[in-house]
Amino acid sequence: MLGSGRPRVLGRLADVTDARTQLIQFIRDEAVFHGDFTLTSGKKASYYIDLRKVSLDHRVAPLIGQVMVDLIADIPDIAAVGGLTMGADPIASAVLHQGVARGKTYDAFVVRKEPKDHGRGKQVEGPDLEGKRVIVLEDTSTTGGSPLTAAKALEKVGAIVVAVAVVVDRSTGAQQIIEDAGYEYRAAIGLADLGLA
Repeated sequence: MLGSGRPRVLGRLADVTDARTQLIQFIRDEAVFHGDFTLTSGKKASYYIDLRKVSLDHRVAPLIGQVMVDLIADIPDIAAVGGLTMGADPIASAVLHQGVARGKTYDAFVVRKEPKDHGRGKQVEGPDLEGKRVIVLEDTSTTGGSPLTAAKALEKVGAIVVAVAVVVDRSTGAQQIIEDAGYEYRAAIGLADLGLA
């Protein structure tokens, strides 16, 4: 919800799913790296969450799909999910597949960083999204820049962006930036879940 001040984080007490618990463990064990890192924002961090280490893993991708479908299932009339390549690509694929398993009809799309300079010159690849309600996905939130770039490109082709949903919220201000731009923000997992708060 706009202006709520806190990301909607899935999985408090009674609604914690086995898939979410397993996903958190995989991320903690295989995708969190400690050291000195420079983030997209240019800021320094003592840890780095490399979600591609798990989002492209056959054991973990189905879990991501299940958890993200749970996160967005109550948003009505969603035609498609996706985001800026390449962080969002495996997330969108996982949601598409797990959605089908639950009777959802989410298509997936890919947003290029820039329009192609050949062929049809498209920036948004996938089904026709004009007039359709979509959710922008992201693996981890840092600055909010990637989801907002995707949202702009989607709106240029006539899509209706109703929310941004991320797997891991890094608590670095992305939520406020995205909400200030007028989009609902949801996160499946927070830093506290990963022992990083």
